[in-house]
Amino acid sequence: MAKKATAHDANLILKLYDLRREAEMRKARNWYMIEFWPQSADDILKVANAFPSQENAWMRQVGGYWDMVAALVLHGALNEDLFLQPGICGEMFFIFAKVHPFLKEVREKMNNPEIFANIER
Repeated sequence: MAKKATAHDANLILKLYDLRREAEMRKARNWYMIEFWPQSADDILKVANAFPSQENAWMRQVGGYWDMVAALVLHGALNEDLFLQPGICGEMFFIFAKVHPFLKEVREKMNNPEIFANIER
């Protein structure tokens, strides 16, 4: 039986939601959700290697945010059942779905097997 969500879990969800509302994070999320449509690993690598571009910063901000949140769930700091409720984590799956078809190649070319590893778990 799954552990019941606590008031701490609810507070953490609300804090994570607040972080998503921060002005620069909103810009980053908008870019990732609306403008970023990779058609290949090279499309992802082009942005990932375009340091210090705005798109690179936004990619790292969005990917890093959701990877961090997934790590909190995986390590038991945030109740998984609460996190997986509709309206809380759907965006994470959407951003992961955009890169998933190319993830193996991106990891190989960047020599980094941990890219999006927490989200994938």
